[in-house]
Amino acid sequence: MGQTFSEKILGAKAGIRVKAGEIVIVSPDYILSHDNSAAVINEFRRFGIEKVKQPNKIVIVLDHVVPASTEKYAQNHKVIREFVQEQEIPNFFDVQNGICHQVFAENGFAMPGKLILGADSHTTSYGAFGAFSVGIGRSEAASVWATDEIWLRVPETIRIEIGGKLPPMVYAKDVILRIIGEGGADRANYKAVEFTGQAVHDFTLASRLVLANMAAEMGAKNGYFFPDERTFSWLEERAKDEYEPVTSDADADYEAILKYDVSSFEPQIACPHTVDNVKSVSEVEGLPFHQAIIGTCTNGRLEDLKVAAQILKGRKVHRAIRVLIIPASRREYLLALQEGVLEAFVESGCLILNPGCGPCLGAHQGILAPGERALSTANRNFRGRMGSRDSEIYLASPATVAASALEGKITDPRRFS
Repeated sequence: MGQTFSEKILGAKAGIRVKAGEIVIVSPDYILSHDNSAAVINEFRRFGIEKVKQPNKIVIVLDHVVPASTEKYAQNHKVIREFVQEQEIPNFFDVQNGICHQVFAENGFAMPGKLILGADSHTTSYGAFGAFSVGIGRSEAASVWATDEIWLRVPETIRIEIGGKLPPMVYAKDVILRIIGEGGADRANYKAVEFTGQAVHDFTLASRLVLANMAAEMGAKNGYFFPDERTFSWLEERAKDEYEPVTSDADADYEAILKYDVSSFEPQIACPHTVDNVKSVSEVEGLPFHQAIIGTCTNGRLEDLKVAAQILKGRKVHRAIRVLIIPASRREYLLALQEGVLEAFVESGCLILNPGCGPCLGAHQGILAPGERALSTANRNFRGRMGSRDSEIYLASPATVAASALEGKITDPRRFS
């Protein structure tokens, strides 16, 4: 019997042949943290250890509340900056760079065959580049800083075969929402998810990042795409290290094989208060809302911004709607600026925010009041996620959010195709 990607990479790291269900002790290639590094530092200090084991493996990106909105956040950032200097951690990205998942990828840390840990649930994003990337807790991160080791259970794997060709105004976000809606938020709990098929082969890396990012919303331990020429081209001038692609064997044992043909897919929307409460946009069309968010680590790349800008260009957003634009990184911000995308947003009445997590985590920049409703391209819509527990969050593609911002109510973007 052959092996899955996850079995191969964890076995290679452990130095033994493994199968799903076994527990291995492994050393990561990189470990990511963000503003929560302050909490990780506190845990690390409790160990009584003076120095981190492998400073070159640590990547810290300040992104969640940037610039700092309160004295507490400012103090956390100060603690992190001082720790970075003290420990001589070379891979530190301060508040001007953008969201950790995009910054990590842009700087060549996400590579095929690498084992990546991150103190953030959406660390699954790097599977878009063929990496085994998994989210861990803060205390686990502190332990890895100290020991350069962690135990992981080898996950069973769900293979998701996606065929067909996307119809107009249907995008990667609609695909992953449909999959999550049908399978449920717990379908892939502590399992690996492999995305494959003709549609996946046609996806850009930006689109693959959407699916890998939101694999976490299926409960997945990691999401994965076979690396190809798109991957290798992206890494040609970025890769931080040599890498060796790892792929599943043709006769690998899968927990399940799920098949989808996207040719008949419609725009999708996740309704409050769970990501798997998914419906076709046409089912909820006409529902008024107050705030639109286009961007974040899920849909804040140039590809996403251009889709929204093409709908908004030459038009004005509805007077009742606040539209927040959040590029995923400084690089994506500059690309959008150079191509006139940001100009189109500003002229249509949108507000451009600095690259960062912004309102997605409900700490600042666009907090919702009780009774307000948001339509967002982000990845989570839990109660209280963007402020008041008495607010509502709907999730959709950049096309759906842009079209709806024009109408002042949830709108099927195919009206603008």
